[in-house]
Amino acid sequence: MSTAPAQPSAAFAHRYVVIEGPIGVGKTSLARRLAALSGADPVLERAEENPFLERFYRNPRSGALPAQLYFLFQRTRQLQQLKQSDLFAPVRVADFLLEKDRLFARVTLDDEEYALYEQVYQRLAIDAAVPDLVVYLQAPVDVLQDRIARRGIRYEQGMEREYLERVVDAYTRFFHHYDAAPLLIVNAGEVDFIGNDAHFAQLAAEISRPRRGRHYFNAFRG
Repeated sequence: MSTAPAQPSAAFAHRYVVIEGPIGVGKTSLARRLAALSGADPVLERAEENPFLERFYRNPRSGALPAQLYFLFQRTRQLQQLKQSDLFAPVRVADFLLEKDRLFARVTLDDEEYALYEQVYQRLAIDAAVPDLVVYLQAPVDVLQDRIARRGIRYEQGMEREYLERVVDAYTRFFHHYDAAPLLIVNAGEVDFIGNDAHFAQLAAEISRPRRGRHYFNAFRG
């Protein structure tokens, strides 16, 4: 039996694509559709498995540290498994970067908690694969609030606007400096990746192209 690496779909120029963006922007929905289109294995966050997340939304001060550490261990495990099985997968589409864990930690934790979090992070000695392309979905806070309300996850419904604004600002600052992989920045505020096939097809075509450096896309039609 040959162990040569499998090749990506002819319609996809990348073996490892990551979709990122703030809460409610649609990254998981887009990752699922791209995975189905390209024959990829989706690598998805499993937020519903975090037993501390509901506590965090009820009381951020008491729930932030355990929720954040759980996510760190969960995401680290997922990315280690991804790297170990990389030779046997033609394409991978994920809905998170490991770096987003630190982004949320800085937003949710106080200085002492963040110092402890950093000690744990450093001891894990994480060796995550670098994506071939990162797609950063941007949208205004009003749009994110509407999408969060419509998807109806119970414990998210009390999310404060100020927290969401801080998350959006953290993402903006993070991706302003991001250069670890090619980056496609998408204006996702008026886009329906699920209900509008034309929107999805346009974005999928952009994502499928070989990329270097930083690019922007907001020319949706139909």
